[in-house]
Amino acid sequence: MESLGEKLKSTREAKGLSYDYVGRETNIARRYLEALETEAFSKFPGEPYLLGFLRNYGEYLGLDINELLSLYRAIKIQEQPVPVEQLLKSTPSFPKWLLILIITAAIFLIIGGAGYLIFIRTPAEPVQTSIIQLPMEYILEGSFLERRFYRGDTLIVPFDDEEYKIELRSMDDPLTLIIPGGSVTLNLSGDTDIDLNGDGISDLRVTLSDYDPKSANAGALIRFDKSVTSDPYIAINPDDGDTAIQSGTVIFTSTNTYPFTLEIQFQNYCMFRWELDRRERTERYFSRGERLSIQVMNTIRLWSSNATAVSIELNGAGRMAPLNLGTAGEVVVIDLRWLRDNDGRFRLTQYRLE
Repeated sequence: MESLGEKLKSTREAKGLSYDYVGRETNIARRYLEALETEAFSKFPGEPYLLGFLRNYGEYLGLDINELLSLYRAIKIQEQPVPVEQLLKSTPSFPKWLLILIITAAIFLIIGGAGYLIFIRTPAEPVQTSIIQLPMEYILEGSFLERRFYRGDTLIVPFDDEEYKIELRSMDDPLTLIIPGGSVTLNLSGDTDIDLNGDGISDLRVTLSDYDPKSANAGALIRFDKSVTSDPYIAINPDDGDTAIQSGTVIFTSTNTYPFTLEIQFQNYCMFRWELDRRERTERYFSRGERLSIQVMNTIRLWSSNATAVSIELNGAGRMAPLNLGTAGEVVVIDLRWLRDNDGRFRLTQYRLE
């Protein structure tokens, strides 16, 4: 019968999948995939992380999750802190007077040794060694930045003619970021939205891609994505020519409309629905790690049972932009459509439906 690690490895190899490819598909770091296949469970920061990665990896490979969990429990049960032979040995018997003598002598030895350490010997100061990592400062110059950050590192975010500072304050589990007006925490493979100027609208999405609390000196791989701005403007619906004031998020502007693609990755379990050009509607339940690609000609309506469970990147005419649907646990409905300004230019716009 195959062991847990052998079953994972043989299934992956049978599908012709590399560690790097699986890591990109599941958002699980390569070292954790290798640890699962070699049953090196001590490399995980805790059992909740281990079980979570095991579920995601097993589901991605199409294996029976209950069987994998049973194999893991069997390994844990077989771990014996004391050999069975030693447990079965009979306790030797001693004369009672000899046992009392041994205990008395041990007590005097302990008292004498403690007195020697306290009054005679001066203990040497322990030598502590640590890696000194000087704090660095980075600037978010484009639409996103992804790199390893260390305790004390800061990121300067230019926004609306102002500069906002974000600092990595704590390398514990979870990580702590100091942001304008307070702080936020990040868990492994989790993300959060940040409102920089306090207007109630998310300006930045932060994602923790890779981090091991047991190896804080290795830093944390963090990605920062700017949200596109939102403003009201006069627009004409190209379908019927009606002019209206639209309040939405402008993603792209162009002299003409063109098809675009939504590359979607599911960060968590959720129900997701999409409707193309007011005709085709599709709905299904997605699991963490699944991906979806949708081709759009002009208009699409998206519905999600959990806004932050969905990570969306929009690609069109060689340009890319991330979409921010909403906050954690929020049920959200948005429209993406081309609208024409009164000056004849087109704007690909995202706006929410209440």
